[in-house]
Amino acid sequence: MLTTSLLPLTSGTTRLRPLAETDAPAFAEGTHDAAVRRYAHLPATSYTPASVTEMIRDDATPGLRRGDLAVLAIADTATDDFCGSLVIFDVTDADAEVGFWLHPDHRGSGRTAVALDLACDLARRSGLSRLTARTVPDNAASQRILDRAGFTPDGRVTEPAPSGRPVELLRYRRTLDTPR
Repeated sequence: MLTTSLLPLTSGTTRLRPLAETDAPAFAEGTHDAAVRRYAHLPATSYTPASVTEMIRDDATPGLRRGDLAVLAIADTATDDFCGSLVIFDVTDADAEVGFWLHPDHRGSGRTAVALDLACDLARRSGLSRLTARTVPDNAASQRILDRAGFTPDGRVTEPAPSGRPVELLRYRRTLDTPR
């Protein structure tokens, strides 16, 4: 399970913290972006500030309490503004999967790779030995970010995405035995 009491984690201009209800408008706005809709494979087909607030109350907060789901905000260290989302899910005693998306206003900032490093630190300090990730073959940006964050390709499969829809995916993994 995840030791969520370690949150928030910060590196440079990037903070990884629990998603807050004040993030709901920016989260909902970000999910309307074409790239997020195409690549993020979010569980819901549409998000509003009210539905995000409900998701935080009903899923994210209880998941953090249990330690088996971490729906986190990628935030700016100086302002604490929401920049994107990183989720650690399917947590077992040894590993978990990570997914992420960045609000279009914050792309190109380098925050996603930093947030992935912070997520790996959280998982390693929680006793996990591996994080995995999946992305579609035409999402070159996510592949570059995963490579930059120390993830290595681990095959190609057709599996249900978090949205439940079957999709061809590239699998990635990162062993967490030592910090990078």
